[in-house]
Amino acid sequence: MKSFIPWVGGKSKLLWLIHKLSPSHYSRFIDVFGGSGTVTLSRPIQQGCMEVYNDFNGDLTNLFCCVKNRTMALLLELGFLPLNTRDDFNVLYKFFSREEFTDDYLDEEMELTQRYLEPPDAKTIRRMMLERAPRGDVRRAADYFKLIRYSFSGGAKSFAGKSCDIRRFFHLVWECSRRLAEVVIENKDCVDLIRQYDREDAFFYCDPPYYDAEDCYAVGFPKEDHQRLHDALLECQGFVMVSYNYCPFIVDLYKEFYIFYTTRPNSMSQKAGSEYEEIVITNYDPRLYNSARHWQLSIFNLSAAEEDDGRYTLIHEPKT
Repeated sequence: MKSFIPWVGGKSKLLWLIHKLSPSHYSRFIDVFGGSGTVTLSRPIQQGCMEVYNDFNGDLTNLFCCVKNRTMALLLELGFLPLNTRDDFNVLYKFFSREEFTDDYLDEEMELTQRYLEPPDAKTIRRMMLERAPRGDVRRAADYFKLIRYSFSGGAKSFAGKSCDIRRFFHLVWECSRRLAEVVIENKDCVDLIRQYDREDAFFYCDPPYYDAEDCYAVGFPKEDHQRLHDALLECQGFVMVSYNYCPFIVDLYKEFYIFYTTRPNSMSQKAGSEYEEIVITNYDPRLYNSARHWQLSIFNLSAAEEDDGRYTLIHEPKT
């Protein structure tokens, strides 16, 4: 599933390798630097597996909370409502699938439904709607959503200089609200989160700000935080995967881990054919922890492995 927002450093072009190297079995998935939620949203729902989305950016996690829990109010604030056509109603009908009302803030959502949908449509939607989590700051979420959508590359820092019809993303908001229904949304420091959720059957995916590119993000991530993150991950009982830009400092920092190298087209470059070097780091050997369904390569041909979406190489193994 595609995220409802773009994000600087988004992982859509690296998903093929992330999924390829992921362990087959775990009971909790923790997206430590969630960003646009691309990795979390792309995962098939696994019965019995807890999912956690986290980001230290409070504006971003508030937006995710509102997409998940205050969907009607957020869409109203964004200007999607009123919904006056049968097609509009059919979109609502498709994505609502609940049958009872339990949330303290549901009264407001129901009032919006009554106000903007005529009977019998309003009655149908009311019967299907269920919103459970605490109130998010809807206006703040709507403003931040617009800021991201109107900015260059989703960085929320500079205006993109092109028109953007917010209404085009209506369906993504609805789809993501349903996908996030059972996802725990956190707004915590990465190390605190890792220590809270660490178990032997946990799988942590980390996409920290890339080295020497930390200023691309609104939330600070000083150089010493790379070391702090490494130290926390080194102590993890569970599975760990980290994506980074390829650079000697990070390769040396994670020398106790397996490191895979790949390249992808550099969308930020104005030069034709420009490629960006990235690495994926794991604290486990994917050849041992992936089932045959996920892993078809032997130890002998791993270094020259090729996928439809790209090529990757194991460039470092930890010393035993």
